[in-house]
Amino acid sequence: MIEPFVHSVRNPVSVRPSTEEDVPDMVAIYTFHITRGLEGPYVDPHALEEIKKRRKTMLKRRLPHLVADLDGKVVGYAFAVPFRKRPAYRYTVKHSIYVHHDHINMGIGRMMIDALVDACAAAGYRQMIGYIDGANVASLQLHEAAGFRQVARLPSVGFKYGKWTDSVMMQRALGLGDSAPPDEPTGRMIGREDDPPV
Repeated sequence: MIEPFVHSVRNPVSVRPSTEEDVPDMVAIYTFHITRGLEGPYVDPHALEEIKKRRKTMLKRRLPHLVADLDGKVVGYAFAVPFRKRPAYRYTVKHSIYVHHDHINMGIGRMMIDALVDACAAAGYRQMIGYIDGANVASLQLHEAAGFRQVARLPSVGFKYGKWTDSVMMQRALGLGDSAPPDEPTGRMIGREDDPPV
């Protein structure tokens, strides 16, 4: 069970586990970013059902699916998924974070990434990966501030708004990282081959 996280910033925002009722707000945030933001001009007509399905799958895997709540309104969401399905990679996750466009630069992204790191470390994961658009300077700086470091740059792997774009791979250790072997009982519970597909 993932406990709620509450962090103080300049406004009364709390980071908590998402609920089914939060999904429409998450879809609205996601839709804005993929139609107007750096994600590119693409609209997924199945976004509502896809986010519902992904959320349920992540909860079954004991992975965090979090929202930032401002006075009862969802102003951001974040989640982690398995990095790869093979058992050797079961201690590594990759993540995504989306903040409502009206609430950028309020510290919400940092709150969510910190809560996500804490939740994944508590669940026994040891590494976290993020893929960030090379033009998204704010997200790159956020990840650096949260302890991520650039480990790869994949040039010209995306094409949006009429030009090629890079993808930057960033990584940080969780908990003990690679300084000690994983806790095997926990390891058997996370990222199992019999879990539903992502």
